[in-house]
Amino acid sequence: MKTVVITGSAKGFGLELAKVFKRNDFNVVLSDINKELLTASLEVLENIKSKSKAIMVTCDVTKCNEVEGLWNDAKIAFGTVDIWINNAGVNQPNLPVYEMSDKEIDFLLNVDLRGTIYGSKTAFKGMRLQGHGQIFNIDGFEVINANKSGQTIYGTAKQAVTYFTESIAKESEEVAGGRVHVSMLSPGIMITDFITNANGGKSKIELSEEIKRMYNVLGDYPSTIAENVVPKIIKNEKNNAKIVWLTNLRIFGKFIKACFVKRNFFKD
Repeated sequence: MKTVVITGSAKGFGLELAKVFKRNDFNVVLSDINKELLTASLEVLENIKSKSKAIMVTCDVTKCNEVEGLWNDAKIAFGTVDIWINNAGVNQPNLPVYEMSDKEIDFLLNVDLRGTIYGSKTAFKGMRLQGHGQIFNIDGFEVINANKSGQTIYGTAKQAVTYFTESIAKESEEVAGGRVHVSMLSPGIMITDFITNANGGKSKIELSEEIKRMYNVLGDYPSTIAENVVPKIIKNEKNNAKIVWLTNLRIFGKFIKACFVKRNFFKD
């Protein structure tokens, strides 16, 4: 029975991924910094009928020793780690860079970039020793242009994640014979509290009407996206792959549908 580790999986997209993996008989390791949310999410997974098991491990992805502890706990519980998803992330306040505090900038870069690097490094090292495995990192701004005020630091981190992922995939070919697959997962626009919360939920983001209209056309709930992408993750046999939910064809279809069906994810 295979095992998946998902960081930032106490809620949102990470939890929805975990549910689908559990229904596909994967052992699931939930991980997050919030122990209270993790406990509630573990109970949700335990109520899913499956041959597999689920455990929770509290982990701060900005601390490499805790990420290594997450790997070790998963190995002790299930023997191997077949898939590792670096899902943990935070959004930035809707401010130009000069108005952001040093603390806000450091926090975002530490979680979104450093956390992905630590997770990939730890999983790659372990998967190379066990001889197989898949690592998936989450991209951003597949649709929304990141080069705009209010998203500069977040966009910079996500662009760096893309470069990092492509580079470590090449390293895998050189040092692991491609047996460890390092790939990107592009979920598109998800309707979660991530889009309205910054600094890890400590501050609110006021969305413009223009952004709301775009989200209403192109957005989807994370459960919908997880149902689509998890089977593709499971079936993936390529290194440096990219699994995309919001393809050009799907975008075109959504704009056509919007002419006839109006959605409003932001109604009171």
